[in-house]
Amino acid sequence: MTQDRASHGDGEELESELNEIRPAESGPEIEFRGSQLLSAIPISLFIIWAVFQSGILRVGDTTGLVAGMLVCLIVGMFFTKGDWKHYANTVFEGMTQRVAATAIVAWLWAGMFANTIQAGGFVGGLVWAADAVNVGGDMFAAVTFVLAGLLATGIGTGYGTTVAFSALFFPAGVLLGANPVLIFGAILSGAVFGDNLAPVSDTTIVSAVTQDSDIGGVVASRFKYAIAAAIPAFIAYVVMGNMMAGIDISQQAQQLFLESSTPAGLAHLLSMAVVIGTAISGRHIIEAVSWGLVVAAVLNLSLGLATVSDMIVFRAPETLGMAQSLAFLPFVELVAPGNTGVGGSIYTGAKGFFPLVVLVLLIVAASQIMMRGGGFKVIQDWLLDKVATSVRRAELAMVLGTATVNAAITINTAAEIAISPYIARIGEKFNINGYRRANILDANTSAMGYVFPWGGGVLVGFAAIQSLPGQYEWFTQAMVVNPVSVVPYVFHGWFLFAVFVLSAITGFGLEYTHDRSSSEVSRV
Repeated sequence: MTQDRASHGDGEELESELNEIRPAESGPEIEFRGSQLLSAIPISLFIIWAVFQSGILRVGDTTGLVAGMLVCLIVGMFFTKGDWKHYANTVFEGMTQRVAATAIVAWLWAGMFANTIQAGGFVGGLVWAADAVNVGGDMFAAVTFVLAGLLATGIGTGYGTTVAFSALFFPAGVLLGANPVLIFGAILSGAVFGDNLAPVSDTTIVSAVTQDSDIGGVVASRFKYAIAAAIPAFIAYVVMGNMMAGIDISQQAQQLFLESSTPAGLAHLLSMAVVIGTAISGRHIIEAVSWGLVVAAVLNLSLGLATVSDMIVFRAPETLGMAQSLAFLPFVELVAPGNTGVGGSIYTGAKGFFPLVVLVLLIVAASQIMMRGGGFKVIQDWLLDKVATSVRRAELAMVLGTATVNAAITINTAAEIAISPYIARIGEKFNINGYRRANILDANTSAMGYVFPWGGGVLVGFAAIQSLPGQYEWFTQAMVVNPVSVVPYVFHGWFLFAVFVLSAITGFGLEYTHDRSSSEVSRV
Protein backbone atom coordinates (compact mmCIF):
# COMPACT_ATOMS: atom_id res chain seq x y z
CA MET A 1 0.00 0.00 0.00
CA THR A 2 2.95 2.29 0.30
CA GLN A 3 3.99 4.66 -2.42
CA ASP A 4 7.16 2.72 -3.15
CA ARG A 5 5.36 -0.52 -3.67
CA ALA A 6 2.43 0.83 -5.60
CA SER A 7 4.26 3.27 -7.83
CA HIS A 8 7.69 1.77 -8.24
CA GLY A 9 7.09 -1.93 -7.74
CA ASP A 10 9.79 -2.20 -5.09
CA GLY A 11 9.91 -5.98 -4.90
CA GLU A 12 13.09 -6.23 -2.81
CA GLU A 13 11.55 -4.62 0.29
CA LEU A 14 8.43 -6.75 0.13
CA GLU A 15 10.40 -9.90 -0.66
CA SER A 16 12.46 -9.44 2.52
CA GLU A 17 9.23 -9.16 4.52
CA LEU A 18 7.86 -12.29 2.90
CA ASN A 19 11.00 -14.22 3.78
CA GLU A 20 10.52 -13.29 7.43
CA ILE A 21 7.12 -14.97 7.43
CA ARG A 22 7.82 -18.07 5.32
CA PRO A 23 8.80 -21.29 7.10
CA ALA A 24 12.41 -22.43 6.98
CA GLU A 25 13.20 -24.38 3.83
CA SER A 26 15.61 -26.74 5.65
CA GLY A 27 12.88 -28.42 7.67
CA PRO A 28 10.31 -27.87 10.41
CA GLU A 29 11.42 -25.93 13.47
CA ILE A 30 8.79 -27.59 15.67
CA GLU A 31 8.52 -31.38 15.84
CA PHE A 32 5.14 -32.99 16.40
CA ARG A 33 4.41 -36.51 17.62
CA GLY A 34 3.50 -38.85 14.79
CA SER A 35 3.12 -36.50 11.82
CA GLN A 36 3.84 -32.97 10.68
CA LEU A 37 0.12 -32.71 9.92
CA LEU A 38 -0.48 -32.47 13.68
CA SER A 39 0.82 -28.91 13.42
CA ALA A 40 -2.62 -28.12 11.99
CA ILE A 41 -4.34 -29.02 15.30
CA PRO A 42 -4.71 -25.42 16.60
CA ILE A 43 -6.18 -24.15 13.31
CA SER A 44 -8.40 -27.22 12.79
CA LEU A 45 -9.80 -27.16 16.32
CA PHE A 46 -10.45 -23.44 16.02
CA ILE A 47 -12.51 -23.96 12.85
CA ILE A 48 -14.55 -26.60 14.68
CA TRP A 49 -15.01 -24.21 17.62
CA ALA A 50 -16.06 -21.36 15.28
CA VAL A 51 -18.55 -23.54 13.40
CA PHE A 52 -20.04 -24.84 16.67
CA GLN A 53 -20.29 -21.38 18.25
CA SER A 54 -21.40 -19.32 15.26
CA GLY A 55 -22.99 -21.93 13.00
CA ILE A 56 -24.72 -24.38 15.31
CA LEU A 57 -25.41 -22.25 18.39
CA ARG A 58 -25.65 -18.99 16.42
CA VAL A 59 -23.63 -17.10 19.03
CA GLY A 60 -21.93 -14.11 17.41
CA ASP A 61 -19.35 -13.32 20.07
CA THR A 62 -15.84 -12.40 18.92
CA THR A 63 -14.45 -12.67 22.44
CA GLY A 64 -15.77 -16.24 22.51
CA LEU A 65 -13.68 -16.96 19.42
CA VAL A 66 -10.66 -15.44 21.17
CA ALA A 67 -11.15 -17.87 24.08
CA GLY A 68 -11.50 -20.72 21.59
CA MET A 69 -8.26 -19.85 19.82
CA LEU A 70 -6.42 -19.68 23.15
CA VAL A 71 -7.70 -23.12 24.13
CA CYS A 72 -6.75 -24.54 20.72
CA LEU A 73 -3.20 -23.19 20.99
CA ILE A 74 -2.83 -24.82 24.40
CA VAL A 75 -4.11 -28.17 23.10
CA GLY A 76 -1.67 -28.07 20.18
CA MET A 77 1.24 -27.70 22.57
CA PHE A 78 0.62 -31.18 24.03
CA PHE A 79 1.33 -32.80 20.66
CA THR A 80 4.82 -31.36 20.28
CA LYS A 81 8.09 -33.13 20.96
CA GLY A 82 10.80 -31.79 23.22
CA ASP A 83 10.92 -28.43 24.90
CA TRP A 84 7.67 -26.45 24.67
CA LYS A 85 9.76 -23.29 24.49
CA HIS A 86 10.05 -23.56 20.69
CA TYR A 87 6.26 -23.80 20.39
CA ALA A 88 5.76 -20.79 22.70
CA ASN A 89 8.35 -18.74 20.83
CA THR A 90 6.57 -19.50 17.54
CA VAL A 91 3.33 -18.16 19.02
CA PHE A 92 5.11 -14.88 19.79
CA GLU A 93 6.74 -14.93 16.35
CA GLY A 94 3.38 -15.26 14.64
CA MET A 95 1.75 -12.52 16.71
CA THR A 96 4.46 -10.04 15.75
CA GLN A 97 4.14 -10.54 11.98
CA ARG A 98 3.64 -7.35 10.00
CA VAL A 99 0.90 -8.96 7.91
CA ALA A 100 -1.41 -9.05 10.96
CA ALA A 101 -0.50 -5.50 11.98
CA THR A 102 -1.41 -4.24 8.49
CA ALA A 103 -4.96 -5.58 8.78
CA ILE A 104 -5.35 -4.29 12.33
CA VAL A 105 -4.23 -0.77 11.44
CA ALA A 106 -6.65 -0.68 8.50
CA TRP A 107 -9.53 -1.65 10.80
CA LEU A 108 -8.74 0.90 13.50
CA TRP A 109 -8.21 3.85 11.13
CA ALA A 110 -11.26 2.96 9.05
CA GLY A 111 -13.35 2.58 12.20
CA MET A 112 -12.44 6.06 13.45
CA PHE A 113 -13.09 7.57 10.02
CA ALA A 114 -16.43 5.82 9.49
CA ASN A 115 -17.76 6.74 12.93
CA THR A 116 -16.69 10.37 12.54
CA ILE A 117 -18.56 10.90 9.27
CA GLN A 118 -21.41 8.92 10.80
CA ALA A 119 -21.48 11.46 13.66
CA GLY A 120 -21.71 14.12 10.94
CA GLY A 121 -24.97 12.71 9.59
CA PHE A 122 -23.63 10.84 6.56
CA VAL A 123 -26.12 8.00 7.05
CA GLY A 124 -28.96 10.51 7.09
CA GLY A 125 -27.57 12.05 3.92
CA LEU A 126 -27.48 8.65 2.24
CA VAL A 127 -31.10 7.97 3.23
CA TRP A 128 -32.14 11.39 1.95
CA ALA A 129 -30.35 10.83 -1.37
CA ALA A 130 -31.76 7.31 -1.81
CA ASP A 131 -35.26 8.57 -1.08
CA ALA A 132 -34.80 11.53 -3.45
CA VAL A 133 -33.77 9.35 -6.42
CA ASN A 134 -36.22 6.60 -5.45
CA VAL A 135 -33.66 3.87 -4.68
CA GLY A 136 -35.66 1.50 -2.51
CA GLY A 137 -34.76 -1.58 -0.56
CA ASP A 138 -35.07 -3.79 -3.65
CA MET A 139 -32.12 -2.10 -5.41
CA PHE A 140 -30.09 -1.02 -2.40
CA ALA A 141 -27.92 -4.15 -2.18
CA ALA A 142 -27.00 -3.98 -5.88
CA VAL A 143 -26.07 -0.29 -5.60
CA THR A 144 -24.09 -1.01 -2.42
CA PHE A 145 -22.11 -3.74 -4.20
CA VAL A 146 -21.08 -1.33 -6.98
CA LEU A 147 -20.15 1.54 -4.65
CA ALA A 148 -18.25 -0.71 -2.21
CA GLY A 149 -16.34 -2.21 -5.14
CA LEU A 150 -15.38 1.25 -6.40
CA LEU A 151 -14.22 2.42 -2.96
CA ALA A 152 -12.22 -0.76 -2.29
CA THR A 153 -10.56 -0.51 -5.71
CA GLY A 154 -9.67 3.11 -5.07
CA ILE A 155 -8.23 2.83 -1.56
CA GLY A 156 -6.83 -0.70 -1.91
CA THR A 157 -8.24 -2.16 1.32
CA GLY A 158 -11.25 -4.41 1.41
CA TYR A 159 -11.15 -4.43 5.21
CA GLY A 160 -11.34 -0.65 5.41
CA THR A 161 -14.20 -0.65 2.92
CA THR A 162 -16.08 -3.29 4.93
CA VAL A 163 -15.75 -1.22 8.11
CA ALA A 164 -16.93 2.00 6.46
CA PHE A 165 -19.86 0.48 4.57
CA SER A 166 -21.01 -1.67 7.51
CA ALA A 167 -21.14 1.46 9.68
CA LEU A 168 -22.73 3.72 7.06
CA PHE A 169 -24.53 1.93 4.24
CA PHE A 170 -25.78 -0.99 6.31
CA PRO A 171 -28.08 1.03 8.62
CA ALA A 172 -29.23 3.18 5.69
CA GLY A 173 -30.21 0.09 3.72
CA VAL A 174 -32.04 -1.51 6.65
CA LEU A 175 -34.04 1.69 7.18
CA LEU A 176 -34.99 1.77 3.49
CA GLY A 177 -36.32 -1.79 3.65
CA ALA A 178 -33.44 -3.85 2.24
CA ASN A 179 -32.72 -7.27 3.71
CA PRO A 180 -29.86 -6.99 6.29
CA VAL A 181 -28.20 -10.26 5.25
CA LEU A 182 -28.24 -9.24 1.59
CA ILE A 183 -26.77 -5.79 2.34
CA PHE A 184 -23.93 -7.34 4.36
CA GLY A 185 -23.27 -9.80 1.53
CA ALA A 186 -23.14 -6.93 -0.98
CA ILE A 187 -20.65 -5.03 1.19
CA LEU A 188 -18.39 -8.08 1.45
CA SER A 189 -18.69 -8.69 -2.30
CA GLY A 190 -17.58 -5.15 -3.04
CA ALA A 191 -14.60 -5.65 -0.73
CA VAL A 192 -13.68 -8.83 -2.63
CA PHE A 193 -13.80 -6.95 -5.94
CA GLY A 194 -11.52 -4.16 -4.73
CA ASP A 195 -9.07 -6.39 -2.87
CA ASN A 196 -8.67 -8.48 -6.00
CA LEU A 197 -8.38 -5.67 -8.55
CA ALA A 198 -6.84 -2.66 -6.78
CA PRO A 199 -3.23 -1.98 -7.88
CA VAL A 200 -2.38 -0.71 -4.37
CA SER A 201 -3.95 -3.64 -2.54
CA ASP A 202 -1.57 -5.78 -0.45
CA THR A 203 -3.04 -8.93 -2.01
CA THR A 204 -2.31 -7.62 -5.51
CA ILE A 205 1.25 -6.69 -4.61
CA VAL A 206 1.99 -9.98 -2.82
CA SER A 207 0.53 -12.10 -5.62
CA ALA A 208 2.58 -10.26 -8.25
CA VAL A 209 5.89 -10.19 -6.39
CA THR A 210 5.76 -13.83 -5.27
CA GLN A 211 5.08 -15.00 -8.82
CA ASP A 212 7.83 -12.81 -10.37
CA SER A 213 5.38 -10.61 -12.26
CA ASP A 214 4.91 -6.85 -12.54
CA ILE A 215 1.91 -5.30 -10.80
CA GLY A 216 0.60 -3.44 -13.86
CA GLY A 217 0.55 -6.56 -15.99
CA VAL A 218 -1.13 -8.59 -13.26
CA VAL A 219 -3.93 -6.05 -12.80
CA ALA A 220 -4.51 -5.72 -16.53
CA SER A 221 -4.65 -9.48 -17.04
CA ARG A 222 -7.11 -10.13 -14.21
CA PHE A 223 -9.76 -7.58 -15.20
CA LYS A 224 -11.60 -10.08 -17.40
CA TYR A 225 -11.99 -12.52 -14.51
CA ALA A 226 -13.20 -9.81 -12.11
CA ILE A 227 -15.85 -8.57 -14.56
CA ALA A 228 -16.95 -12.12 -15.42
CA ALA A 229 -17.79 -12.58 -11.75
CA ALA A 230 -19.08 -9.04 -11.05
CA ILE A 231 -21.81 -9.00 -13.72
CA PRO A 232 -23.69 -12.09 -12.48
CA ALA A 233 -23.13 -10.93 -8.89
CA PHE A 234 -24.81 -7.59 -9.67
CA ILE A 235 -27.71 -9.40 -11.34
CA ALA A 236 -28.02 -11.72 -8.35
CA TYR A 237 -28.30 -8.76 -5.96
CA VAL A 238 -31.00 -7.19 -8.13
CA VAL A 239 -32.99 -10.44 -8.25
CA MET A 240 -32.58 -11.31 -4.58
CA GLY A 241 -33.28 -7.72 -3.57
CA ASN A 242 -36.76 -8.14 -5.03
CA MET A 243 -37.23 -11.54 -3.41
CA MET A 244 -35.85 -11.07 0.12
CA ALA A 245 -37.90 -8.88 2.43
CA GLY A 246 -36.38 -6.47 4.90
CA ILE A 247 -37.08 -6.17 8.63
CA ASP A 248 -40.19 -4.28 9.67
CA ILE A 249 -39.32 -1.03 11.37
CA SER A 250 -41.79 1.01 13.35
CA GLN A 251 -43.47 3.41 10.92
CA GLN A 252 -43.14 6.17 13.50
CA ALA A 253 -39.39 5.58 13.94
CA GLN A 254 -38.83 5.26 10.21
CA GLN A 255 -40.76 8.43 9.42
CA LEU A 256 -38.98 10.33 12.19
CA PHE A 257 -35.56 9.37 10.81
CA LEU A 258 -36.58 10.16 7.23
CA GLU A 259 -37.83 13.59 8.26
CA SER A 260 -34.60 14.35 10.10
CA SER A 261 -32.44 13.18 7.18
CA THR A 262 -31.01 16.11 5.25
CA PRO A 263 -28.59 16.48 2.33
CA ALA A 264 -26.10 18.23 4.66
CA GLY A 265 -24.54 14.92 5.64
CA LEU A 266 -23.60 14.29 2.01
CA ALA A 267 -20.84 16.85 2.49
CA HIS A 268 -18.84 13.90 3.72
CA LEU A 269 -18.65 12.62 0.17
CA LEU A 270 -15.74 15.07 0.09
CA SER A 271 -14.16 13.22 3.04
CA MET A 272 -14.40 9.93 1.18
CA ALA A 273 -13.11 11.54 -2.02
CA VAL A 274 -10.04 12.74 -0.11
CA VAL A 275 -9.33 9.20 1.10
CA ILE A 276 -9.74 7.73 -2.40
CA GLY A 277 -7.73 10.45 -4.11
CA THR A 278 -4.88 10.30 -1.62
CA ALA A 279 -4.71 6.50 -1.83
CA ILE A 280 -4.77 6.49 -5.64
CA SER A 281 -1.94 9.04 -5.67
CA GLY A 282 0.23 6.39 -4.04
CA ARG A 283 0.17 7.48 -0.41
CA HIS A 284 0.05 4.95 2.43
CA ILE A 285 -3.46 3.92 3.52
CA ILE A 286 -2.83 5.32 7.03
CA GLU A 287 -1.97 8.70 5.54
CA ALA A 288 -4.98 8.56 3.18
CA VAL A 289 -7.49 7.76 5.93
CA SER A 290 -5.88 10.25 8.32
CA TRP A 291 -6.38 13.06 5.80
CA GLY A 292 -9.97 11.92 5.34
CA LEU A 293 -10.45 11.99 9.10
CA VAL A 294 -9.07 15.53 9.31
CA VAL A 295 -11.37 16.73 6.52
CA ALA A 296 -14.33 15.00 8.17
CA ALA A 297 -13.63 16.74 11.49
CA VAL A 298 -13.31 20.14 9.79
CA LEU A 299 -16.59 19.62 7.91
CA ASN A 300 -18.38 18.52 11.08
CA LEU A 301 -17.32 21.66 12.94
CA SER A 302 -17.54 24.22 10.13
CA LEU A 303 -20.97 23.07 8.90
CA GLY A 304 -22.37 22.36 12.35
CA LEU A 305 -22.83 18.67 11.57
CA ALA A 306 -21.25 17.53 14.85
CA THR A 307 -19.56 19.05 17.88
CA VAL A 308 -16.10 18.41 19.28
CA SER A 309 -17.63 16.27 22.04
CA ASP A 310 -19.39 14.15 19.41
CA MET A 311 -15.96 13.18 18.12
CA ILE A 312 -13.94 13.01 21.35
CA VAL A 313 -15.05 13.69 24.91
CA PHE A 314 -13.60 13.10 28.37
CA ARG A 315 -16.36 12.49 30.94
CA ALA A 316 -14.83 13.47 34.26
CA PRO A 317 -16.40 13.23 37.75
CA GLU A 318 -18.26 16.42 38.62
CA THR A 319 -16.90 16.26 42.16
CA LEU A 320 -13.28 16.60 40.99
CA GLY A 321 -11.99 20.15 41.44
CA MET A 322 -9.51 19.94 38.58
CA ALA A 323 -12.25 18.73 36.23
CA GLN A 324 -14.49 21.64 37.24
CA SER A 325 -11.77 24.11 36.31
CA LEU A 326 -11.40 22.52 32.87
CA ALA A 327 -15.13 22.22 32.13
CA PHE A 328 -14.93 25.15 29.70
CA LEU A 329 -13.07 22.94 27.21
CA PRO A 330 -15.38 21.60 24.47
CA PHE A 331 -14.09 18.06 24.97
CA VAL A 332 -14.54 17.89 28.77
CA GLU A 333 -17.91 16.93 30.25
CA LEU A 334 -18.78 16.72 33.97
CA VAL A 335 -20.80 13.64 34.93
CA ALA A 336 -21.77 11.67 38.01
CA PRO A 337 -18.81 9.69 39.43
CA GLY A 338 -20.19 6.37 38.21
CA ASN A 339 -20.50 7.53 34.57
CA THR A 340 -16.93 8.61 33.85
CA GLY A 341 -15.02 7.54 30.76
CA VAL A 342 -14.00 8.52 27.26
CA GLY A 343 -16.43 8.74 24.36
CA GLY A 344 -17.02 10.13 20.90
CA SER A 345 -16.70 8.77 17.38
CA ILE A 346 -12.90 8.44 17.47
CA TYR A 347 -13.06 6.40 20.67
CA THR A 348 -15.98 4.18 19.69
CA GLY A 349 -14.62 3.73 16.16
CA ALA A 350 -11.51 2.04 17.53
CA LYS A 351 -12.95 0.35 20.63
CA GLY A 352 -15.25 -2.02 18.77
CA PHE A 353 -12.37 -3.83 17.08
CA PHE A 354 -10.24 -4.65 20.12
CA PRO A 355 -11.50 -8.27 20.56
CA LEU A 356 -11.01 -8.84 16.84
CA VAL A 357 -7.46 -7.47 17.02
CA VAL A 358 -6.55 -10.09 19.63
CA LEU A 359 -8.27 -12.84 17.62
CA VAL A 360 -6.36 -12.03 14.45
CA LEU A 361 -3.01 -12.03 16.25
CA LEU A 362 -3.77 -15.47 17.69
CA ILE A 363 -4.93 -16.87 14.34
CA VAL A 364 -1.75 -15.72 12.60
CA ALA A 365 0.21 -17.30 15.47
CA ALA A 366 -1.60 -20.61 14.89
CA SER A 367 -0.86 -20.47 11.17
CA GLN A 368 2.80 -19.80 11.97
CA ILE A 369 2.84 -22.99 14.06
CA MET A 370 1.45 -24.92 11.09
CA MET A 371 4.13 -23.49 8.83
CA ARG A 372 6.99 -24.06 11.28
CA GLY A 373 5.67 -27.52 12.05
CA GLY A 374 5.67 -28.55 8.39
CA GLY A 375 1.91 -29.03 7.99
CA PHE A 376 1.64 -26.73 5.01
CA LYS A 377 4.60 -28.35 3.33
CA VAL A 378 3.10 -31.84 3.65
CA ILE A 379 -0.20 -30.72 2.11
CA GLN A 380 1.41 -28.79 -0.71
CA ASP A 381 3.90 -31.56 -1.52
CA TRP A 382 0.98 -33.96 -1.77
CA LEU A 383 -0.79 -31.59 -4.16
CA LEU A 384 2.37 -31.28 -6.25
CA ASP A 385 3.12 -35.01 -6.42
CA LYS A 386 -0.31 -36.64 -6.45
CA VAL A 387 -2.86 -34.12 -7.71
CA ALA A 388 -1.06 -31.78 -10.11
CA THR A 389 -0.32 -34.40 -12.78
CA SER A 390 -1.43 -32.32 -15.79
CA VAL A 391 -1.82 -28.64 -16.64
CA ARG A 392 -5.53 -28.55 -15.91
CA ARG A 393 -5.23 -30.60 -12.74
CA ALA A 394 -2.33 -28.40 -11.68
CA GLU A 395 -4.43 -25.25 -12.07
CA LEU A 396 -7.36 -26.86 -10.29
CA ALA A 397 -5.01 -27.83 -7.44
CA MET A 398 -3.82 -24.22 -7.24
CA VAL A 399 -7.40 -22.90 -7.10
CA LEU A 400 -8.58 -25.38 -4.48
CA GLY A 401 -5.31 -25.12 -2.55
CA THR A 402 -5.54 -21.34 -2.14
CA ALA A 403 -9.19 -21.58 -1.10
CA THR A 404 -8.38 -24.29 1.47
CA VAL A 405 -5.48 -22.37 2.97
CA ASN A 406 -7.71 -19.31 3.30
CA ALA A 407 -10.16 -21.41 5.30
CA ALA A 408 -7.37 -21.94 7.84
CA ILE A 409 -5.65 -18.53 7.70
CA THR A 410 -8.41 -15.97 7.81
CA ILE A 411 -6.27 -12.96 6.81
CA ASN A 412 -6.07 -13.18 3.02
CA THR A 413 -2.62 -11.59 2.70
CA ALA A 414 -1.22 -14.05 5.23
CA ALA A 415 -2.84 -16.93 3.34
CA GLU A 416 -1.24 -15.72 0.11
CA ILE A 417 2.18 -15.56 1.69
CA ALA A 418 1.81 -19.07 3.11
CA ILE A 419 0.87 -20.76 -0.16
CA SER A 420 2.70 -18.57 -2.70
CA PRO A 421 5.90 -20.70 -2.83
CA TYR A 422 3.87 -23.79 -3.68
CA ILE A 423 1.81 -21.98 -6.32
CA ALA A 424 5.11 -20.96 -7.90
CA ARG A 425 6.46 -24.55 -7.75
CA ILE A 426 3.34 -26.08 -9.31
CA GLY A 427 3.11 -23.38 -11.97
CA GLU A 428 6.77 -23.58 -12.92
CA LYS A 429 6.57 -27.37 -13.21
CA PHE A 430 3.99 -26.96 -16.00
CA ASN A 431 5.39 -23.66 -17.41
CA ILE A 432 2.28 -21.69 -16.41
CA ASN A 433 2.77 -17.94 -16.86
CA GLY A 434 3.43 -15.80 -13.77
CA TYR A 435 0.43 -13.57 -14.51
CA ARG A 436 -1.87 -16.57 -14.54
CA ARG A 437 -0.39 -17.90 -11.29
CA ALA A 438 -0.73 -14.50 -9.63
CA ASN A 439 -4.36 -14.24 -10.71
CA ILE A 440 -5.23 -17.68 -9.34
CA LEU A 441 -3.44 -16.88 -6.09
CA ASP A 442 -5.02 -13.48 -5.55
CA ALA A 443 -8.58 -14.14 -6.71
CA ASN A 444 -9.19 -17.14 -4.51
CA THR A 445 -7.60 -15.75 -1.35
CA SER A 446 -9.47 -12.47 -1.85
CA ALA A 447 -12.77 -14.28 -2.44
CA MET A 448 -12.59 -16.78 0.42
CA GLY A 449 -11.33 -14.16 2.89
CA TYR A 450 -14.81 -12.62 2.85
CA VAL A 451 -16.86 -15.82 2.76
CA PHE A 452 -15.91 -18.03 5.71
CA PRO A 453 -17.78 -16.87 8.84
CA TRP A 454 -14.57 -16.87 10.89
CA GLY A 455 -12.70 -14.91 8.21
CA GLY A 456 -11.18 -11.52 8.97
CA GLY A 457 -13.27 -9.69 6.38
CA VAL A 458 -16.55 -11.08 7.73
CA LEU A 459 -15.69 -10.54 11.39
CA VAL A 460 -14.56 -6.95 10.90
CA GLY A 461 -17.90 -6.11 9.28
CA PHE A 462 -19.74 -7.98 12.01
CA ALA A 463 -17.88 -5.97 14.66
CA ALA A 464 -18.98 -2.72 13.00
CA ILE A 465 -22.61 -3.86 12.76
CA GLN A 466 -22.65 -4.94 16.42
CA SER A 467 -22.07 -1.34 17.49
CA LEU A 468 -25.12 0.02 15.60
CA PRO A 469 -27.84 -0.76 18.20
CA GLY A 470 -26.16 1.69 20.57
CA GLN A 471 -26.02 4.42 17.94
CA TYR A 472 -29.59 4.41 16.59
CA GLU A 473 -32.72 4.08 18.72
CA TRP A 474 -34.55 2.24 15.96
CA PHE A 475 -31.74 -0.28 15.29
CA THR A 476 -32.37 -3.49 17.26
CA GLN A 477 -30.32 -6.62 17.92
CA ALA A 478 -32.61 -8.50 15.50
CA MET A 479 -31.03 -6.49 12.67
CA VAL A 480 -27.48 -7.66 13.49
CA VAL A 481 -26.45 -10.30 10.93
CA ASN A 482 -24.85 -13.51 12.17
CA PRO A 483 -21.62 -14.22 10.20
CA VAL A 484 -22.91 -17.70 9.26
CA SER A 485 -26.07 -16.30 7.67
CA VAL A 486 -24.20 -14.18 5.13
CA VAL A 487 -22.09 -17.01 3.67
CA PRO A 488 -24.36 -17.83 0.68
CA TYR A 489 -24.88 -14.17 -0.21
CA VAL A 490 -21.30 -13.06 -0.84
CA PHE A 491 -22.09 -13.51 -4.53
CA HIS A 492 -18.99 -11.95 -6.03
CA GLY A 493 -16.75 -14.10 -3.85
CA TRP A 494 -18.48 -17.31 -4.89
CA PHE A 495 -18.69 -16.32 -8.57
CA LEU A 496 -15.01 -15.34 -8.65
CA PHE A 497 -14.10 -18.73 -7.18
CA ALA A 498 -16.36 -20.44 -9.77
CA VAL A 499 -14.79 -18.45 -12.62
CA PHE A 500 -11.35 -19.80 -11.75
CA VAL A 501 -12.59 -23.35 -11.25
CA LEU A 502 -14.11 -23.22 -14.74
CA SER A 503 -11.00 -21.53 -16.12
CA ALA A 504 -8.84 -24.32 -14.75
CA ILE A 505 -11.11 -26.99 -16.23
CA THR A 506 -11.63 -25.36 -19.64
CA GLY A 507 -8.29 -23.58 -20.05
CA PHE A 508 -9.92 -20.15 -20.41
CA GLY A 509 -7.24 -17.46 -20.06
CA LEU A 510 -4.42 -20.00 -19.72
CA GLU A 511 -1.00 -18.63 -20.67
CA TYR A 512 2.34 -20.40 -20.65
CA THR A 513 5.69 -18.92 -19.71
CA HIS A 514 6.71 -18.48 -23.36
CA ASP A 515 3.44 -16.72 -24.29
CA ARG A 516 4.16 -13.45 -22.55
CA SER A 517 6.68 -11.89 -20.17
CA SER A 518 6.68 -8.78 -17.97
CA SER A 519 8.26 -6.72 -20.74
CA GLU A 520 5.18 -7.33 -22.89
CA VAL A 521 2.62 -5.75 -20.59
CA SER A 522 1.71 -3.16 -23.20
CA ARG A 523 0.26 -5.95 -25.34
CA VAL A 524 -2.46 -6.75 -22.76
